[in-house]
Amino acid sequence: MTNPDTPPALSGNQKRRMKSASRLYAVQALYQMEAAGQSVERVQNEFVDHRFGAEIEEGVEMLDGDVGLFGRITSAAVNWQAKIDQMTDRALVAKWPIARIDPTLRALFRAAGAEFVDSDTPPRVVISEYVDVARAFFPEGREPQFVNAVLDHMAREAKPEAF
Repeated sequence: MTNPDTPPALSGNQKRRMKSASRLYAVQALYQMEAAGQSVERVQNEFVDHRFGAEIEEGVEMLDGDVGLFGRITSAAVNWQAKIDQMTDRALVAKWPIARIDPTLRALFRAAGAEFVDSDTPPRVVISEYVDVARAFFPEGREPQFVNAVLDHMAREAKPEAF
């Protein structure tokens, strides 16, 4: 007999979609933190309370995210920001320090870097996921290829044993 208060178990595909959504939300949250000067706790609470699964217009809902993954990425990005930014700087050409790149890309590199530095997710999965995030933000541009190259360099530095 099942308990009617227990939510149904999530399929593997639903879990993957929630993780992907969490990565997109993490990039948005890190961007917002930088743009508005907000704390990680404030932005985490706002996203979990008001954005995860929210209806953005009639009949269009945002995906639910994996709250734990979202929290780990955003917290690690803040806690390890100096190390992540240094890794990103080394992956960028000398004329383009992280401070000069698009703030969305900066947030993306920090989120991905957080996973390289502070998670067990295989680096190739992280790269693939964040290239997809780049495609969501820059569907017509060359940014996804740029993101792929920078993240590959960062991953090889952070987890050389995975290559």
